[in-house]
Amino acid sequence: MAAWKQMAQALAVLAPVLDATDNGVVIIDQDGVVLFYNQAAARLLAPEVAQPVGRHLSQVRPEGWPDLQQILRTGRPQIGRRIKFPSATIIANRNPIVVEGRVVGVISVFQDISHYETIISELQGYQKLHREMEAIFETSHDGLYITDGAANTIRVNSAYERITGLKRQDLLGRNMRELVAEKVFDHSVTLDVLRQGRSLTIMQSIQGGKQVMVTGTPVYDEEGRVVLVVTNVRDMTSLNQLRAQLEETRLLSARYHQSLVEQEQFEHVLQDMVVKSSAMVQVVQKAVKAAAVDAVVLLSGESGVGKSMLARVIHQMSPRSAGPFMKISCGTIPESLMESELFGYSKGAFTGADPAGKAGLIQAGQAGTVFLDEVAELTPAMQVKLLQVIEERTFTRVGGTKPTSVDVRIIAATNRHLKALVAAGGFREDLYYRLNVVPIDIPPLRQRREDIPSLCLRLLEKTSRGQAKRLEPEVLDALMRYGYPGNVRELLNMVERMVIMSEGEAITLADLPGELRPAPGGAAPPLPEGLGLKDTVAALEAQVIRRALDAHPSLAQTARALGVHPSTLWRKIIRYGLRGHIAN
Repeated sequence: MAAWKQMAQALAVLAPVLDATDNGVVIIDQDGVVLFYNQAAARLLAPEVAQPVGRHLSQVRPEGWPDLQQILRTGRPQIGRRIKFPSATIIANRNPIVVEGRVVGVISVFQDISHYETIISELQGYQKLHREMEAIFETSHDGLYITDGAANTIRVNSAYERITGLKRQDLLGRNMRELVAEKVFDHSVTLDVLRQGRSLTIMQSIQGGKQVMVTGTPVYDEEGRVVLVVTNVRDMTSLNQLRAQLEETRLLSARYHQSLVEQEQFEHVLQDMVVKSSAMVQVVQKAVKAAAVDAVVLLSGESGVGKSMLARVIHQMSPRSAGPFMKISCGTIPESLMESELFGYSKGAFTGADPAGKAGLIQAGQAGTVFLDEVAELTPAMQVKLLQVIEERTFTRVGGTKPTSVDVRIIAATNRHLKALVAAGGFREDLYYRLNVVPIDIPPLRQRREDIPSLCLRLLEKTSRGQAKRLEPEVLDALMRYGYPGNVRELLNMVERMVIMSEGEAITLADLPGELRPAPGGAAPPLPEGLGLKDTVAALEAQVIRRALDAHPSLAQTARALGVHPSTLWRKIIRYGLRGHIAN
């Protein structure tokens, strides 16, 4: 007790001194009762407790009592203990008070480090920002060269070394004026920026002959003085390569878009023209590709195969679709009128002519497409004038002296063998080659029998005039076997005739034209004449499959009877339009 009395007396003397310090001081006795609590401690730890001295520590700072209790029990100090409170963070040194070998209390001295932690946090933030900026600076794909306001080099990144071939250790600390004088650079954008006080871009030659594009940008201080010049350096070789890659990507994208457009057009044409056969699919594919360019197209094929329709389809898919489609049947124009009809005539060209003159059919197709059907019927003189239209895009009217410009796309068609005509002297060779840029040959109907069923259905829709007409399977079978010397035009004629002559909803064998009706006694009609070996075999195959389908109750049994796989049989049924013969 005498020791405590002495300590109490000493504390009474030291209290003013201890209250003056910024460090908190707390002293407790061996029972945990607070003996001393200076003003800093009260401010930091117990501002809400009016008089902590004489109270148990657990009543003043409950969270601090377990640690101090451990020191009273063990006699071991706690040095540099970081403790975080809601209002402050402190560093505390806690030491036991030992008298005559016995722990009689604990003194805790601590300091508020909240302010220092704020400084440390800000410093860490600056360090993190510095690391990030350093990483950005070094990983930039463009070269970066930084000088101070006196043109002294202070920073160079690795990209600059890669682009220019110069080493940073040879540049750092060097003044830009020295480097220019030593011909390291032919010119310095840094010096220009310092002189003019604004951003500049120049082409710079570097020692070794490399050309780079450099952009210098000034950085100002609060007083408006240039304190830094940041130069961005780009390798023009890399930029040109990037530009080439971008152009290649653009072209690929354009080709992909064109492919999508062509595919969409292709599918529309297949539907509109009722195309099922592989031969006509190839024709449509060529037509779609031809539509995308402004080249001359030559359509060849027998009369009635659909050359006019395909020509119109090409026009509708082409960039000229908004312009006129002018069809000219060369074989129907009298030879004496051909030149004036095709190319027009000038004022007063001949007796009886329109006094104002007249534009020809070629000029009527301006900005559009001119379809020359039966082009082989053009006279030699007209062939010369047509060649001029194709090669020079000009022509001269009858009675005129000045050439007239014309912008048309030419699509020609013929049912004759133009190359043979050239050989015989009946057609100009130079015109033939100018017409034959994109040749498309349309096969006759007998070589694409897969199209017949769908064509029949489409023609029925067009010619029935609101009547619900249908073809009996036997009728379709007969139509499938016929040779069609008149091609699609003849099929249209037959379907329209049967629609008119049939009395009921169903078109039967009795409604067929005489040349298509079966022979008496139910025998199959003879195969049409004029078929090649391939078409004859196909017609016979269709007959065999039809009879087998009629004789068996299922597709599987029919396939077994014919000795073919069911999938093979199904393809042939579709090909020959025999689905009506499959047993239900």
